[in-house]
Amino acid sequence: MAQLIFLTILVGGAWLLYRRFISDAEKLAAKSRAEEKERQNQAIGTLIQDPETGEYRPRREDDD
Repeated sequence: MAQLIFLTILVGGAWLLYRRFISDAEKLAAKSRAEEKERQNQAIGTLIQDPETGEYRPRREDDD
């Protein structure tokens, strides 16, 4: 019985690590695509609209 519990915990932990790896890879790929698009457009940065004030500002790294 202890072996079954250990195996279940091991498989669950591996699954969580796999999902985290996949989500990080997707974020990195999206960031890479956005940077490539900026280079193609010869843009210095991407502007996003602040929903509270309505003003545009450059996108920061922590904006997602």
